Amino acid sequence: MRIVAVLAMLAMLATPASAASKRGFLDAMFGPPAGLELTRAAPAHQLQYQTQYVRHPMFLRQVVNYQTRETAGTLVVDTRRHFLYLVLPGGKAMRYGIGVARTGFEWNGTHRITAKREWPSWTPPAEMHVRQPGLPAFMPGGPNNPMGARALYLGSTLYRIHGTNEPWSIGQSVSSGCIRMTNEDVIDLYRRVPVGAKVVVI
Repeated sequence: MRIVAVLAMLAMLATPASAASKRGFLDAMFGPPAGLELTRAAPAHQLQYQTQYVRHPMFLRQVVNYQTRETAGTLVVDTRRHFLYLVLPGGKAMRYGIGVARTGFEWNGTHRITAKREWPSWTPPAEMHVRQPGLPAFMPGGPNNPMGARALYLGSTLYRIHGTNEPWSIGQSVSSGCIRMTNEDVIDLYRRVPVGAKVVVI
């Protein structure tokens, strides 16, 4: 029966369909986490999430089945699918939606988290000033800072996993190489992951 179900799903993907029906298929495959409601209005309680801040429910934080050789506590950043996985015991992972590097700025590799910062400041590198001359030389941490609420620094690179004040960019390839998360998600990850944790970017 499981094989039949998989073949049926593949047939659905292969059949031309309207955007609405494709969205319905994605909703069936990747609905919001159990108990969470999506709303277009201001959230009335902690189990509601405002839809304007998420491109699709699949990018909401949730525990998923995840088979990997990496040990629990490792972060696996799947840039193609726009997901970050925090490996948990028992074949599970906490999955977060992310924004990743745009075309021409992609990278991969294995690093360690070497530092963590709350409401980090931002000093754009010289290369970024060349591309965007109007950038400030330095920006203190705060709600308007592009680094968001938390940052996890990756090895000796200029890259980091950080929050964003543009939550609608989650699920897109828009950054200069950093991995961006919603502020809510990066705060959650920050609490779970220590300095020294392994990060695999694929």
